[in-house]
Amino acid sequence: MKELKFSKGLLASVLLSAGALAACSSGDEGSTAEGGGEQVTVDIFQFKVEFKDQFEDVVAQYEEENPDVNIEITTVGGGEDYGAALRSRFASGNEPAIFNIGGPQDVADWKDNLTDLSDTGAADAALEGTLDGVTVESEVLGLPYNQEGYGFIYNTRLFEEAGIDAASITDYASLEEAVKTLDSKKDELGLESVFALPGKETWVTGLHLSNTFLAPEFDNNVLTAYDADTVEFEYGEGFKKILDLQNEYSKQPTVSLDYSQQVEELFSLERVAIIQQGNWVYGSIAGIDQELADSGVGMMPIPVEGLEDGGLPVGVPMYWGVNSNQDEEVVTAAKDFLDWLYTSDTGKTAVLEDFKFIPAYEGYDTSKITDPMSKAIYDASEAGETIGWVFMGYPTGWGEDELGASIQKYLSDEASWDEVVDSAKAAWETSRGE
Repeated sequence: MKELKFSKGLLASVLLSAGALAACSSGDEGSTAEGGGEQVTVDIFQFKVEFKDQFEDVVAQYEEENPDVNIEITTVGGGEDYGAALRSRFASGNEPAIFNIGGPQDVADWKDNLTDLSDTGAADAALEGTLDGVTVESEVLGLPYNQEGYGFIYNTRLFEEAGIDAASITDYASLEEAVKTLDSKKDELGLESVFALPGKETWVTGLHLSNTFLAPEFDNNVLTAYDADTVEFEYGEGFKKILDLQNEYSKQPTVSLDYSQQVEELFSLERVAIIQQGNWVYGSIAGIDQELADSGVGMMPIPVEGLEDGGLPVGVPMYWGVNSNQDEEVVTAAKDFLDWLYTSDTGKTAVLEDFKFIPAYEGYDTSKITDPMSKAIYDASEAGETIGWVFMGYPTGWGEDELGASIQKYLSDEASWDEVVDSAKAAWETSRGE
């Protein structure tokens, strides 16, 4: 099977959401390695909770092969604010050596702390377009985690028992009909509700859901979003209808429902039929019901009313950045580790088989992509049936702190939809005018 490729237009727009490698300062160095030399400590500060255990296992393997390097991992995510935690680390003086950035806005915010990675093997192997949003004047300031996609994840057994063909859901009307069918059969299907909308998680609504409806406004290009002085919400009515549909047929109260409840307590235990999430939930589902994860889930696009050409949003969720303020030996050790992770045979095996990542690099056997959600994303990408990730081109904090927070008020009946949109427009314009 040929390697995963995306169109340049799409991959110019793919950028996204939190995880980080970090290294300790020179004050943490000086321990003696097994071979007698000085040991370099690299503190990893990363956001992706879904692969935390697997990542720690791979890091342990790297340390065994490289006794002169000590790697310490801190994971902040899964409902915690990674961006705030990262800023706190820098403010405390305990700066990580490798950390996560999302795209052009993060590059602008952290540029003084980022090392040029253009001389790494990983940068050379990155798929076409994946570095566009983190390249400034020929300097590559981040290396992609992986490729991810999201949409509506659904339980195939429940759909079949309800007599619903997921392939027939091509627009809002057909989605609404399927949801009402599932709702009418909740008792016989053993459902508590059709959806589980995690309104507590502002990244789900303010970043991922909004991206589905704002990406076409910005031509699926994160750089277009980053350069935009205003946002118009051209597909705002469709946004509202999808949000309302999820909220009406969700486990309540949605404003207190978090990611863990949504994925682990409700979907993985087959108490709801549909959730808005991405292929990163595979490990969480598999940890509870391996059979469900391997053969009982499907993924479909979130329909955008008024838009004919939609698809699954696919992009790079986060990039690894290396802290330019660290000592040279720490920077070198950090770059060497990232190269090993994405270009060595051992690292590539871990990326595909342990992390269950869709690789963002050449040289991978993509026939080993096995979980159904990742396969759906890969197939959609091959067919050109995807839309871009533009939310990392949003003004700093706008998606979660402004739009996501306003959506929480809307779900709590404390704000109208017009107030949500007007507030978001004004905040965007103010931020871009600063």
